[in-house]
Amino acid sequence: MEDVTYTLEFEKPLRELEKQLITLNQVSQESKVDVSNEIEAIEKKIEKIKADIYSDLTAWQRVQLSRHPKRPYSLDYIDRIFTDFEELHGDRRFREDAAIIGGPAFIEGKPVMVIGQQKGRNTKENLLRNFGCPHPEGYRKAMRLMEMAEKFDMPVITLVDTPGAYPGIGAEERHVAEAIAVNIRNMSALKVPIITIVIGEGGSGGALGIAVADEVMIFENGYYSVISPEGCAAILWKDRAAAPMAAEALKFSPTHLEGFGVVDRVLPEPTGGAHRDYDAAADTMKTAILDSLKILEKKSLQQLLDDRYAKFRNLGQYADSAAS
Repeated sequence: MEDVTYTLEFEKPLRELEKQLITLNQVSQESKVDVSNEIEAIEKKIEKIKADIYSDLTAWQRVQLSRHPKRPYSLDYIDRIFTDFEELHGDRRFREDAAIIGGPAFIEGKPVMVIGQQKGRNTKENLLRNFGCPHPEGYRKAMRLMEMAEKFDMPVITLVDTPGAYPGIGAEERHVAEAIAVNIRNMSALKVPIITIVIGEGGSGGALGIAVADEVMIFENGYYSVISPEGCAAILWKDRAAAPMAAEALKFSPTHLEGFGVVDRVLPEPTGGAHRDYDAAADTMKTAILDSLKILEKKSLQQLLDDRYAKFRNLGQYADSAAS
């Protein structure tokens, strides 16, 4: 699934070498000239530059990777991890919202309810999916599916990938904040295990509306934040160009999030990002989900609910200081 046609600024040295490698391989095949030494030298250089670039990414660079247009989305993971997925539609109140997908499926023969936020690959798909920004009916659909999962004693798996809930007039008229608040309240008391994985962007209440879980995981090039770096920059610096500074200040990289207890586990990605190997990223997620289910299903219902409540009540770090 590798893609070398879309290049982030910090990846340009690597992409030039990859293009050279492609050219050398073509020359070798077409002219039957032995260039194996040159190919080997470039391959070694590529691996070194990969290690140099991706071992020390800034917060802003991780944000850019989380938004990579070739990054695997919810349906890509669902296709690789789950079987017999049956997508269900509509909130039974207003309409269907394609920015959130969901339905029952099986993982290693076990029935689960899978719910995910879905972006599009092109303009047509993005218009259909509303660029991954759910309307209130998307959250109400998600809650309907969670309540169905509770009825049939099925664990809930949610995949987060949104810049935020849709902020348009129609969404406000149909009470998007209330829909998210209801989800937060009801998920906190849902009587089945809940696992959330942030697979790309985890923006504000748009993410939290399906992320009140017993275990919250994040891929190492994802982010999970109360606001996007651009939004933070516009408020604090009055300039969206200050987004890289905002990304550092927000401390929302997976390492910080794990340290603060906001997420429970950071999932490694293939070198260069999940878009370079969909299957490897999916295998990592599947293993993590199965491991988590084994632990969560050993808990009694009361322990499950008590631990979930305590997890979110204890989030955050602060210090009191006496007024001088």
